[in-house]
Amino acid sequence: MLDLVSLRKTGTGWEFASEAALEDFIWLNLPELFGLTPLKRQYSVDGQFCDILALGESQDLVVLELKNVEDRYVVQQLTRYYHALCEAKAFTEQIDYEKPVRLIAVAPSFHRDNFTDRKYHHLSIEFWQFAVLAESEKFYFQLKNLENEKVTKLEIPFQEKETNDDIPEPPRAFLKLLVNCNELEKQEILKIRHKILSFDRRMEETASTGIIKYGKGKNFCAELRFDNKINLPVLFLWLHLINKRPSRARARIWTNWKTVSYIGYVKEGLGRVKNLEEWEKTLGIHPADILIKYGYGQKDSLVAMRIETYKDQLKHYRNDLPTIDKYENLDFLIHSCLEEWQKKL
Repeated sequence: MLDLVSLRKTGTGWEFASEAALEDFIWLNLPELFGLTPLKRQYSVDGQFCDILALGESQDLVVLELKNVEDRYVVQQLTRYYHALCEAKAFTEQIDYEKPVRLIAVAPSFHRDNFTDRKYHHLSIEFWQFAVLAESEKFYFQLKNLENEKVTKLEIPFQEKETNDDIPEPPRAFLKLLVNCNELEKQEILKIRHKILSFDRRMEETASTGIIKYGKGKNFCAELRFDNKINLPVLFLWLHLINKRPSRARARIWTNWKTVSYIGYVKEGLGRVKNLEEWEKTLGIHPADILIKYGYGQKDSLVAMRIETYKDQLKHYRNDLPTIDKYENLDFLIHSCLEEWQKKL
């Protein structure tokens, strides 16, 4: 039996509660809707995240990009996916790359720019329009191929979305960050997101490809960023626990999403953070001294410190923190970060 689907009521009808809910439904119904065999979902290739990869009847590759709202740039997205997949040639045991690749966009409506972009594109891109219909106390997913007007209709096993939680559904960009995490890691990261967003009603979540930032305006407190080298998300927190300067700085946190093992200050991007041994070998100086001498301003790298070193420095500079060992706990560190952020509002 299919899992219940989360829907929500809008001013004009009904829609999927999130793009993730739309993807779940289409993934489970690929054979009925498109006559396709599911292959992979949220597949990462060359920094791109493909919503759904599937197989056609002739072992041809089919790429589906799903939108829960109208999107002007879906043609460009599918073009990038096409290029990355053809370069990588993934799943060669199952896919015949001599066959043309099908590119499918699924959305509730299409912007006029989508049709213009497609008109002058040398690739063949299919537009499929969907709607959620309420009929006789049941809900149906209606899918129309805009080229041949063919319509497919499936019943949706319905579950109305609960509205007693003010925390919004995770944006698509956030869920893409978690694609390679195991289930326990996903749950812990979702808990962190909930903790941050529920801390203060002024907290904003800003999503872009591979990056999620939290804060208000330019006053940031946390960031999740996808690291292509390890194919996992990494966490940054704005801290000023080491240094006599009052300003906070962006710190990369090495964590298993429960405890903290390393902390390094990185001005921008993923940066390159030297470890303890590198600093001592190349400069003959303790990393804490680097922080004291140069502050936070290094562009490419500063320092990653073992948590033991970090705690020692906290004891030296922050005598008002008697329970230093708590900084091994990620939850406590995040809470401290949020309190410091709130003071700057």
